[in-house]
Amino acid sequence: MNNAVPARIAGILINSLKGGVVPRVGLEYITVGRAQEIAAILHDIDMISDGGASFRFIVGKYGSGKSFLLQTIRNYATAKGFAVVDADLSPERRFAGTKGQGLATYKELLHNLSTKSKPDGGALPLILEKWISGVQAAVKTQTNLEGEAFDAEVEKQIFAVAGSLEGMVNGFEFAKAIVAYWRAYRRDDAAKKSNVLRWFRGEYPTRREAKADLDINFIVTDETWYDFLKILATFLVSAGYRGLLVLIDELVNIFKIPNSITRQNNYEKILTIYNDVLQGKAKHIGFLMGGTPQCVEDKYRGVFSYEALRSRLAEGHFATDDIKDLTAPIIRLQMLTQEEMYVLVEKLRDIHAQLYNYAPALTHEDLLYFLTVEYNRVGADTHITPREIIRDFIELSGILHQNPQKSVADILGSNSFEMAKGGLTDEEIHAEFVEFEV
Repeated sequence: MNNAVPARIAGILINSLKGGVVPRVGLEYITVGRAQEIAAILHDIDMISDGGASFRFIVGKYGSGKSFLLQTIRNYATAKGFAVVDADLSPERRFAGTKGQGLATYKELLHNLSTKSKPDGGALPLILEKWISGVQAAVKTQTNLEGEAFDAEVEKQIFAVAGSLEGMVNGFEFAKAIVAYWRAYRRDDAAKKSNVLRWFRGEYPTRREAKADLDINFIVTDETWYDFLKILATFLVSAGYRGLLVLIDELVNIFKIPNSITRQNNYEKILTIYNDVLQGKAKHIGFLMGGTPQCVEDKYRGVFSYEALRSRLAEGHFATDDIKDLTAPIIRLQMLTQEEMYVLVEKLRDIHAQLYNYAPALTHEDLLYFLTVEYNRVGADTHITPREIIRDFIELSGILHQNPQKSVADILGSNSFEMAKGGLTDEEIHAEFVEFEV
């Protein structure tokens, strides 16, 4: 294998994909296709870095690669100096709700706050301390101050950054929390730092408790969590990051809400975010939301049931499945082609062999054999997904490795292969898949 995959990464890739889960690391080793979609989103990321904002829906069928694409972008963004937050929606996590579901989404996003040096989440303390260290380094470079005079100048600079946030909605409280963290940092007060972090994460249940611990008469709520993300994005830029990317998957959980008023409230929150982005009210922040075609396009329960969103998001008259407008707010994912699936299973063959330390035994013909069987299952033309094919292939690779006396035909069954061939000869099958030659 030309590009060896680190053993830890190879293990995560194989085990995650076998379980039908998108791995959070190593995706660059198995990314196939999606070049146009990724290029469009990376253009958005450049705009965010320049002070703009972006909003996209990533729409595709179950197993088509939505989550994979979101994680690929997540890894790219952190590598390029962005902070990224991500969350999957659920019955407990929504954009709005009567039982704190919006706040629950915010908590999950902050819990998963990731950076290049902290890629697995929990990056908030690191970000705050990196920011303070940066201010201290700047003061040290610009002055010859020491001791209390040095601390006073650092505090002055921190107040200046905090002051720049105060003009934003809820910015005054955010600024007070930043200053409180600096003072706790200077005094090495671990308990106070922990309380400030709790406040940032939306974990204070009442204003009274926040007031008692931090002298801040405000907490993050269902109504204010989105405003806090906008402030956080501005603060992150002052801390040396290029911006904030917000990834929200499983939009189908809004579609599934039985109460129409609650659904509409959630779509109204999405509309608020969308309008902010397009009207320039949000800066240094981007949103990517993943969902199925039904949860977006259904006129009774989906995003398009909210007329204000439908009128903004509906495509014009000229885009088709073959001719896509990748500057539109909705990026629609088509299933990977058979050629792309061949390249993917070839990569997985090599990674599996490397992980278990054996020479790849599956030949080009074996891979064609496997894909022929997969694509000729009953209903495969409408229902088969990359996720299923990947899971089947990893299972096949494992069985063959553990049973070296068996052949691919032994495992897949000659009868299934004959049915898959539909009476074709081996030569005819090879001709059908000749485009797979790589």
